[in-house]
Parts: sequence; structure tokens; C-alpha cells
Amino acid sequence: MERDPLRTVVFSDAVIAIAITLLVLEIRVPQDAQDLLHGLITLWPSYLAYVVTFMLIGQIWANHHVMFDQIRRVDRVVLFLNTVLLMDIAFLPFAASVLAQAFHEGHGQRTAVVFHGLTFELAAILFNVIWEYARRNHRLLATTIDSAGARAISWRFRLALVWIATGILLGLLVPALGLAVIAAFIPFYWLPIQGEIARVKRRRDSGGQA
Repeated sequence: MERDPLRTVVFSDAVIAIAITLLVLEIRVPQDAQDLLHGLITLWPSYLAYVVTFMLIGQIWANHHVMFDQIRRVDRVVLFLNTVLLMDIAFLPFAASVLAQAFHEGHGQRTAVVFHGLTFELAAILFNVIWEYARRNHRLLATTIDSAGARAISWRFRLALVWIATGILLGLLVPALGLAVIAAFIPFYWLPIQGEIARVKRRRDSGGQA
């Protein structure tokens, strides 16, 4: 049985909003009030984990809308896969806390970067699985997206797999470098998807001619 995706998107937005809000709760107030400035400065790993994870979750939210803007109907498979994706997203505040603690204590940075990266890699895998399932035979996709637009979204989602995996592997060798590669994912993935822009432009042009 296929359903309208609106409730799926609304529920997903709520879970993502909660997860991204919980990130700030992982930043603990310094206990030593006599040297508060020093205590706040030493929390830099928490700030770093907060910013990187917040922006990456923001990307997940934006690309989730990119994906579901093109999906006209959802079935139980999409609902299940999206639920697993949301479970992974809800886990991200814990991954950010592990990352912050490792860099703060100076131990376990490799494990923390890999753990943090793998959590996002799982999200990237689920994005690809959901999208490829939805676009199979164009069965669940909207009629407003053409093959070029669908391929452009697929390419962007597949690139995420390689990008994050590269950061994870580098994190095994040099934790700071691995985290930097994953963080570099942020500005690139906020760029619009060219295939989708072209599709929208063509649709507007055709509407104007009509």
C-alpha cells in the first residue's frame, strides 16, 4: 500500500529537530567558576564536535527534503528504511559527545573519529538505498523529475559514501585530518544539485510559455 509522503516528512523533521537540539546539551558548563575563561576555552573539543555535527545534521535535513520533494508516494519499505535513518540520526548527539570527550582527554581520537564518521556513513548508505529504491522504474517518483535530475541526485548521494569513507580511513591514521576531510563535506554539500536546478528552470520556462 502506497501513501502520501507528507506525514513521513513531518515526522522526520521532528526527529531531526530534536537530535540537532540535543547536541548543545552535550556541552557541559565548567565546574571551576574561579577560572571560568580557562574552563570555557578548554571546552573547544565540545564546540568543534557541536559545530561539525550540527552542520552535518543540517545537511541531512536539507538533502532529506531534496529526496522527498521528488518522491510522490511511499510504501512500507520506504517507511522502514526512513525509520532506520531517523534512528541513526537520533544517535548522532552521542557520537558527537564521544568525539568531544576523546579530543578533550587526548586519548582515543582515532576510535572517536571513526565512530563519528561511521554514524554518518550509515546515514549516507540509507540515503542511497532509499533513493535508489524509490527511483527504480520511476515507480515512486514524481512526474516532474526527469532521468537527468534523478541521476544528478544519485551522483551526489553516492559521492557522500566515498567522501565520508575517505575521512574515516584517514582518521585511522591522523584523527585531525580525518575529521577535517569529513568537515570539508559541509560546504560542498550545501551547493545546489545542478540537475535539479535545470529541471526547475525548464519547468518554469515551459510554464511561462504556456
